[in-house]
Amino acid sequence: MTDSSQKPSVLIFGGLNTYSRALAAYLVPLEGDPLVSHVRMVDKYQVAPATTYIGAEFPKILEKEEVDYQQANLTVPSNIPPLFDPPEGQPPYDYVFDLTGEVRQDRTDMIQISTTCNVARILGEEAAKRKVKAYCPWDEKQNPKPSGTVGTWWHETLRILANMEDLNLVILRAALGYGPYTDYGTMASFITVAAVYGYMNKPMKSLWSPGKHPSHTVHVEDIAGGLWACAQWMAPLASSRMSLEAPAPDKKVTAPLFNLADDSQMTLAETGQLCTSFFGTTFDFFNFFENTIFKLKDDIVEEINELHVGHWTEMILKSNPPIPNTPLSAYMDKYYLEKTVVGFSNSKIKTVTGYQLSKPRFNHDTIKDMIDKWKAEGSWPIL
Repeated sequence: MTDSSQKPSVLIFGGLNTYSRALAAYLVPLEGDPLVSHVRMVDKYQVAPATTYIGAEFPKILEKEEVDYQQANLTVPSNIPPLFDPPEGQPPYDYVFDLTGEVRQDRTDMIQISTTCNVARILGEEAAKRKVKAYCPWDEKQNPKPSGTVGTWWHETLRILANMEDLNLVILRAALGYGPYTDYGTMASFITVAAVYGYMNKPMKSLWSPGKHPSHTVHVEDIAGGLWACAQWMAPLASSRMSLEAPAPDKKVTAPLFNLADDSQMTLAETGQLCTSFFGTTFDFFNFFENTIFKLKDDIVEEINELHVGHWTEMILKSNPPIPNTPLSAYMDKYYLEKTVVGFSNSKIKTVTGYQLSKPRFNHDTIKDMIDKWKAEGSWPIL
């Protein structure tokens, strides 16, 4: 499709602090033809000036004529319908990407209900009314079995959406995301802390010996590409749902779901070794005695983080040129220090949608690309 009027139009809700910037860059690249005729992005953040980290390249994406950014409070139902109205003279939106939802592990049930379940319900209702061709939410629940506040309410959110009539729903569940200008998530934190141990010339240690459990990863370009592939796959299909209310707890509801991970299929130990070796150090595990003591101490998280944050601050202060501000932190909250199993097969999305990974391997080259771009924008210390 070369005629822009024949290309689909897209709505992206939320995710400015996670993956919507990567999705926008995929749909409307700085170089090359856009995949869409128009994309409207909506989030609570301001972008000029930015009230959250948006990276060095995203402001250039916002300058594209195909891109419209609007700031809005998505928890207010009356704000939603006008956002679905296309610009004058343009057809209704074809695809809706829902990247909303609270990702912080320390948020209460009430906050999760308000900002995750309720927002998705309102957006899903409006998308169903507008008969959009594809409604594609990103699933933060990286464990197939819901656990904790985030896992529980993201899972319930998907059940609510899957129960909606006339909503062409397709769900993408991504592994541990990483990539340029992505300061969110386990991998950004892990890489930053690995750099700290490289700076200290000490091994980085984990509590979870022997580290053979999976820690699968996926590049943000592939999260964007996977979302697009899901929407294009769903658009020609028909879908029938039953109501706009939360289904009964014992009721089974279904919706198409694709897992997305790269081909690295690495374990925790392999991921740790890869990251630390990039910074000239090693990855190891505490011995049984140390493990037993650490797991019994409630304040172990703060003790570990005092070491991380102190040396990261030292690195920032020593940087030449100076770094006035960085979105990156060496602080690892309790969730990041817990044993987290992320093991997804990508065979279904490849087979069913035909999607091909643009970054099939997490390796030193992909880490270098991240670090180089952070250095260039002044977010990573140059020592």
